[in-house]
Amino acid sequence: MTDSSTRSTTTRAPGASSAHPSETAPEGGNGLLWVLLAVAAVFAVLRPRAPMDYLQLVDWQTVGALAGLLAITQGVEKSGMLQATAQRLLGRMTDLRSLALLLTAGAAVLSALVTNDVSLFLLVPLTRVLATQAELPLARLVVLQALAVNAGSALTPIGNPQNLYLWHRSGESFIGFMGMMAPTVAVMLFWLFAAVWVLVPRTPIALRPASEVPAVQPRLLTLAGVLFVAFVVALERHWLLAGLALVFGAFLVSYPRVLKGVDWALLAIIALMFIDLRQLAELPAVAELLKQAPIAEGWRAYLAAIVASQFISNVPAAILLDGPVRDLPALAAGVSVGGFGCVLGSLANLIALRLARLPRGLREFHKISIPFLLVCALSALLLRLG
Repeated sequence: MTDSSTRSTTTRAPGASSAHPSETAPEGGNGLLWVLLAVAAVFAVLRPRAPMDYLQLVDWQTVGALAGLLAITQGVEKSGMLQATAQRLLGRMTDLRSLALLLTAGAAVLSALVTNDVSLFLLVPLTRVLATQAELPLARLVVLQALAVNAGSALTPIGNPQNLYLWHRSGESFIGFMGMMAPTVAVMLFWLFAAVWVLVPRTPIALRPASEVPAVQPRLLTLAGVLFVAFVVALERHWLLAGLALVFGAFLVSYPRVLKGVDWALLAIIALMFIDLRQLAELPAVAELLKQAPIAEGWRAYLAAIVASQFISNVPAAILLDGPVRDLPALAAGVSVGGFGCVLGSLANLIALRLARLPRGLREFHKISIPFLLVCALSALLLRLG
């Protein structure tokens, strides 16, 4: 194993970011925020509704859960734990491909166990800190992690919201649902690791000039850990407001600087997505199209779920198509694969890009994700037809 102190600090890795991620503005991004605001304004003119009706379009459980997780993630980052972990990890890993495989596999496994968004909140900040200590292709690594959580979370009923919804509708056992999803997930994971192998070269990791790593603050780290457990319990018991009050109150009293780092724009983006996409799904033309389209089962149902996910995200697509589509395995496979492609295909895509604070992140995401969607969609379709 190569000692980290002997590695080059000047050679730039292919595709590596030239600026420290902490010095870049969030991406993926505020441009999207303005687009969503413009769409909301158009709907307000063409199909006006009472102000309270707009609030009812938002899934506040999702937005609130993201708010609490964003605050807790900031607490972990401010504690210095991510920086220390990144330093130790870079001391053990010698090449980019091995690091990419570790991070991607970790994202896929975690997403099946603790949901796709939670796994991103754990791994993307760590990846961003790694890129402050070494020359890494940050955008590429984060995009691969976004693909990984969409693929890995599709395996279990608790991996993502659409699976949880479809699981309850299916009547399958936990293991039975996993068996239903396993072939599609296997296809997605095969192409995921093939993408890592092709897109990330096996070149030595070039460390940046040594900088002072902040000392770990055990009290802040412990507080963030305790709040994470308490917040997850609160979410499971549907005590959202109590959980948010605990998280934000504890940080406000003890470490107010943590709350300054919360990405409030991301929360606004998610809320506007609910407002815009649900209004889009309510359009009479959309309802009529679903009524007339031959998408009840088979490959048509599968492709309809993929296409719908590109425009309204895979969770709303699963709910919208649950009526006209009678082939639940095809629907579940389609909305899972539909998380790839357009950034709107899955909320996890937006979360990953915002957490990474990537310049030109949307461009890098679509450059990888759209071809990945086409390959996975065709492969999974051939598997189903076979």
